[in-house]
Amino acid sequence: QVQLVESGGGSVQAGGSLRLSCVASGYSSSSYCMGWFRQVPGKEREGVASIDRDGRIRYADSVKDRFTISQDNAKNTGYLQMNSLKPEDTAMYYCAAGPPWACYSDFMSVHYKYWGQGTQVTVSS
Repeated sequence: QVQLVESGGGSVQAGGSLRLSCVASGYSSSSYCMGWFRQVPGKEREGVASIDRDGRIRYADSVKDRFTISQDNAKNTGYLQMNSLKPEDTAMYYCAAGPPWACYSDFMSVHYKYWGQGTQVTVSS
């Protein structure tokens, strides 16, 4: 059974940092695409970053140069380091895993098969 568990969310002031973690079980993270998404109530889920099994990375323009995605295959864990946080980054953040081609789908959530339960990030001004 595949399971993704996020942690690391919280409340910070603008300009602060948070590091989200996503522990995967039931599959090898090195063979999948891992992505991070976020969603605000009433809005569509937005892709934030993705990393494929070869370490190729993509970022949404809104987070480029502020967020860093990484993964530790030995620990089957993915990370999202978020710096220079802004109030508009406030959202529920989800990690997701899918087949390798999901990483080349321009953050189309339909290609990601497995999802975590989400962790809330709140940034105050």
